[in-house]
Order: sequence, then structure tokens, then C-alpha cells
Amino acid sequence: MTVTVRFAPSPTGHIHIGNSRPALFNWLFARKEGGRFILRFDDTDLERSKQEYADSIEKDLRWLGIEPDVIERQSARVARYDEAARKLEDAGLLYPCYETPDELERRRSRQRALGRPPVYDRAGLKQSEDERVAFEKEGRKPHWRFVLPNHDGDPFETRRTDVSWTDLCRGDQTVDLASLSDPVLIRADGTYLYTLPSIVDDIDMGVTHVIRGEDHVANTGVQLAIFEALGAPVPAFGHHNLLTTRDGEGLSKRKGALSIGSLRDEGLEPMSVASLAVLTGTSQAVEPLPDMDALIEKFDLKNVSRSSAKFDPEELKSLNARLVHELPFGAVETHLSELGVGGGVEFWEIVRGNCVVVSDALEFWKVVTGPVEGRVEDEDREFVAQAKTLLPGGEVTAETWGTWTTALKSETGRKGRGLFMPLRRVLTGMDHGPDMKALLPFIGRQNILDRLP
Repeated sequence: MTVTVRFAPSPTGHIHIGNSRPALFNWLFARKEGGRFILRFDDTDLERSKQEYADSIEKDLRWLGIEPDVIERQSARVARYDEAARKLEDAGLLYPCYETPDELERRRSRQRALGRPPVYDRAGLKQSEDERVAFEKEGRKPHWRFVLPNHDGDPFETRRTDVSWTDLCRGDQTVDLASLSDPVLIRADGTYLYTLPSIVDDIDMGVTHVIRGEDHVANTGVQLAIFEALGAPVPAFGHHNLLTTRDGEGLSKRKGALSIGSLRDEGLEPMSVASLAVLTGTSQAVEPLPDMDALIEKFDLKNVSRSSAKFDPEELKSLNARLVHELPFGAVETHLSELGVGGGVEFWEIVRGNCVVVSDALEFWKVVTGPVEGRVEDEDREFVAQAKTLLPGGEVTAETWGTWTTALKSETGRKGRGLFMPLRRVLTGMDHGPDMKALLPFIGRQNILDRLP
């Protein structure tokens, strides 16, 4: 059996770092097991689903390094969902309910007031045909619920109390079905909620493993019952912890929180984003891995923690900087050329240790090519004037900085920060940056003289 997994986003917004986590988990699992990864768009909500969002999701996944083996769209498969719904209805497992949202809420409120769980009472299942005809005459349209299974085969009164499975991330899991209402599978307008299309697709597409966030644990109990009702084999399930902010706040694609597109536009490297999205909330150290092969090697669902996966957005910058500091020139050559950064491999190796993102190299290129607004503190003006007279003659080389500062130290008695910082400030306009010894030849004699007042 070929391992087959899927990532099924709804194309109603852009994906963010939080929902890139299940996408990455599924893709890494498939690659590690030699299996297939399906990108399946849950686009049955025709009003909110947009092609522009589907295109954006594909682009963002590919930027992260995720290449789908297959792309499917649920909007093209409605006939199959209709067929499955008829099968459940014929088996007496799908029934119409005519309550309005307000009526349902009033019932739930009464149940809460009595100290009971707000579970649907299956009133729709007990209605006579005459009662249903009367509702239809009122203009009501039914929504359709699935009958959760029970011990004794009587779906009308009693319920099976629990359903269990061994979770790939969480170990043995049990869901108490008695605490759940019969789930709505079809809305009153005839459109499908997520549950039935997802199950039918998993069956038809041969999905062997369903890896998703822990917010779906309760749903799994329901879905196992529907798989069984449709006479289909049940895939293995794994529910990982969700990526949240430091404060435990969930991420929403509709708020644009840390969207993959915005992170890309900030100049972050895909591997820093992927490394954080995968390794946060696991027993492994969060570190920037150089490529997806390294992440595949490190990935293991058994390492996923049961505790929350909180991360600091600022950690992305730190991870990215660590990754950029190790990038060889060949990996950034095209990007630097597009930015207009010259100097070749030598310049990149000089400045990369000071770059958080690759595009930071442009700021240092501007430093060497000019113009630069140098800074001189009042107490350093005499020192800087002396520096101009003591600049060694001839071509500026890697030895010039040492010769120059040695002469200045001997002449002025300055040392340490008091010796180096005034020169850095007047020549670069910065308080920090690449090694001046290496940078000085790129600045060149004429620029040095022009910047020294």
C-alpha cells in the first residue's frame, strides 16, 4: 500500500505559518515514507472560495518547498458526495431536520440551564412524514444529520458512548460520542459541510494517513463512524499540536496573521519558515535546517509534544539570520544580482554575517558605493582630521586598516572602541557592520578621502 496523505485548505484566504504546519507535516511524512502528497482544495463554499486564493496557496506551498503530486478540487466532485449521501439516507443514517438556528439555540440554552450537555435531541429523527410535509409547506428547508452509532443497533434512543483509535502523535485516544450531537452533513441550502466530502475524498483517493491539528480530535470520532457506515477502510490519524503566538493566540488566515506571502515579501528564507513551523512544539531543538532533505531526515511525528506549540514571531528573524550567515554565494547570486549588489563571492562572504535577510546586503553595498552620510561626534573631530593625514598611501588592501589604525593609535593614544568607532561612523554612517579590514578595499581610496572631513 502506497502511503497517501493530503492537505485540504479552503481557498477563502491566504495560508499563514500556522496552517503551513499541517501542510509541511503531511508532505514530510509522505516523502519520508516514499508516498504521495495530495493538495485538495475544499472549495465547495462557492461564495467564499476564490481562484486567486487557490493560486496563492499553490504559490506559497511551492515557495516552502512543497510540490504536490496531485491537485484536486472538491467543487468538481459534488456528484460523488450526492451518491454517498443517498447511501447513508437509504441506510437510515441520514435524516432531515427542520429546526431554525434560533430554535436550536433556544433548545441548547434550556439544556444548559438544566445542567445538561447541549446535545441535539434527535427530534428530527422522530418526526412523522406528515410533520415533515407540514414544515415543507411552511417553506422550511431541512438540514441533514448523520445518526451516530450505538451499542445495541437501535439508532433512535441509545448511543455508543465512545470510539477509540491509536493516534500517530497522541497515542491512544477516545472520544465520547454521547457528548456530541448528530453532526450536520448537509446545510439547508443543499451545500455540504466539510465532513462528508472529506471522507468521500479520502476513500476515493486512497488516503492512508490523515495528519492534522489537534482541534480535529473530536471530529475524528464522528468521521470514524461515517467511514464505517460507508463500508470503507479507516485511515490512520495523527493530531499534532497547533502553532500559536507566545500568548497562546490562534492564527487566522482571514486576519492575515503571519501569512506565508507576507513572510516571503519580508525577505525571509523558506527554510527558516519551514524549520520553525515544523520543529516548534516538538522535543527537538528549533534550528534552521539548510534544505528540505535535512528536515525530512529530522521529522518524526513521535517527537511532537502534547503541550502547546508557542512561538515568538521574532524568532523567525533569529532563525533566518542564522541560516543566511551560512548561505553560500551560489545560493544567493541571482537574488543579489536582482538587487543590484556587486562584489561577487568576496563581498557576500564579508557581509553575510551581518545580514538578517539576504536583501540586507544591499545596504552594505550602498555603504561601499556611496554616497554615505557619515557621522562625527564633536569630541572625535580632531581625531578624524588626523586620520585623514595618516591614511596609508597606495592601493587600499586588506592590510590598510591594520596599518592605518596602528599609526593612529601610536599618534593619538586611542585604543579599542575609541579608536575604531569614529572611523566606522564617518566611513559607513553605522555603529556596526562587517569587518572594516575586509570592507575598506571595497570602499576604495577616493571614497575614504571624500568621507573624511
